[in-house]
Amino acid sequence: MLYYIHYFRDFFSPLNVFQYLTFRTGGAIITSFLISLLIGPYLIAKLRSYKIGQLQRADGPKSHLLKEGTTTMGGLLIFLALVLSTLLWARLDNRFILLLLFTTTVLAFTGWLDDYTKLVKKNPKGASSRFKFLLQLFVALAVTGYLAVAPPNAGYATSLAIPYTKELYLNLGFLYAALAMFVIIGSSNAVNLTDGLDGLAAGSIIFAALTFAVLAYSAGNIKLASYFKIIYVEGAGEITIFLAAMIGACLGFLWYNAYPAEVFMGDTSSLFLGGAIGVSAIAVKQELILPIAGGIFLLETLSVIFQMGSYKLRGKKRLFLMAPIHHHFELNGIAEPKVTVRFWIAGIMLMLIALSSLKIR
Repeated sequence: MLYYIHYFRDFFSPLNVFQYLTFRTGGAIITSFLISLLIGPYLIAKLRSYKIGQLQRADGPKSHLLKEGTTTMGGLLIFLALVLSTLLWARLDNRFILLLLFTTTVLAFTGWLDDYTKLVKKNPKGASSRFKFLLQLFVALAVTGYLAVAPPNAGYATSLAIPYTKELYLNLGFLYAALAMFVIIGSSNAVNLTDGLDGLAAGSIIFAALTFAVLAYSAGNIKLASYFKIIYVEGAGEITIFLAAMIGACLGFLWYNAYPAEVFMGDTSSLFLGGAIGVSAIAVKQELILPIAGGIFLLETLSVIFQMGSYKLRGKKRLFLMAPIHHHFELNGIAEPKVTVRFWIAGIMLMLIALSSLKIR
């Protein structure tokens, strides 16, 4: 919205800065962070008044039993800060911004419905798994369908850029749509699985979002895209604004979610945060960077898959003490804050490895 102020630069020349992507990126981070800080206490108090408290697994780490009743559905804070900041700083005529806002809204509703059913309606099963999956499938179909009709770059519509190589692409043909849907649904659920320790999911999202913010800025600039030898995507620069707002919102949320957490995000935001990162990866044509930048989420998901597979195929034998894997480390005696910070360190290193793909070609 503020982008359009630059049209009045003839009356007041400093207003020209509002057309610059870098200026608006900084504004989006600061704005979403401040929104989180300002409305956080009110929202947490409001949720607490409704007695919306976290339910803990009896078979989980014993230290988590102390968290029983901690206010949850705090993902509403991330959602509000992210959307308001995006509306304020992004170009609202940009198709990628509209696509990301659509993804965020539908998946936020999906997660909110699950949290509301479990915590307010007191149904421990939450919303129907089938219904949640159908909503995720709807988002994936809608996004993939739109990008099939109006691809980010028509010359590479069904191609994957192979990272760390010089202009090497793999054309998947009609299979690309299936991969894109898998990326959106998979990343949405992967972040949801990671949300199990104070600050773990929010902190890890920041590093993944920062990675794709840099990639989006580069892909949307024809000179940088040519220099880095990545696929140019017209209009992709605006994705940087959305991801900057996400970073600021998560930083603000961490203010209240850092150990010991005053509030948990719940499914309300974990589903849309992952889904939006997945859509961003597809939009900037850097799909194969996602498993690297989002390596923490991939590890958490694989630990659950392998645990279930081992339990079913090896006569109820487990690979880990508990899955997702962050609980395995806790049950091995590592304190929760140390597990979280170590995962953050791994996330930072993965971010740097992912960004190095811009130069290692």
